[in-house]
Amino acid sequence: MTVPCAMIEGRNLKEACDADGVVRVASGETSRSVTARIGEVFDIGRAVSDIEALRTAELPTDGVPVSEGDPATGEWTGTSGPGFRIVPLWESDALTGVYGVEWNQAEEAAAANLALVVRELDRRWGAHREVSMHVPLFRNQAGEPMPALFQSLCDLDCYGTLTVWGPTATEGRWVAVSVNQCDGDAPMIMTAVISQRPIVELPD
Repeated sequence: MTVPCAMIEGRNLKEACDADGVVRVASGETSRSVTARIGEVFDIGRAVSDIEALRTAELPTDGVPVSEGDPATGEWTGTSGPGFRIVPLWESDALTGVYGVEWNQAEEAAAANLALVVRELDRRWGAHREVSMHVPLFRNQAGEPMPALFQSLCDLDCYGTLTVWGPTATEGRWVAVSVNQCDGDAPMIMTAVISQRPIVELPD
């Protein structure tokens, strides 16, 4: 997987970057950057509009998954791979030094934001399904292969349960949303996925 050099922390970027300004990340190695959504107040209308735009986005047909960053800041703006794209919809404030009741409130607020999106997409597309990330997590820890979409989610620390709709009536694509947190101090991040292939539970 490749990600913009500015998104990689704890490396000698001059040595790690290749000629076109990206650094290759091995399967299971994560980038710990913030997203380009940092500082934005959650807006259900904007989130749903971004998801709708994904339904008609051009998707790669092959190749290695690549993550893009904002040219100025390197903050993550999306990841594209064969037949799929992953984008951030919202990012909470950083939770460094936040514990107890305040941390629980932040988690509840993120879950409430996700619930608003799910409710609206259920209204548009019908009842959703849930796809657990437990099997991808275990496979990633064991270094076992998995479909590129799930590997990219693991590489991005997106282990939140996927809420899935699909195939959509007009485009025949699959859509998923989730809320994720890579560790206790990191912000909550809501992501959206669009895929030309079914997003279904991986077998054990």
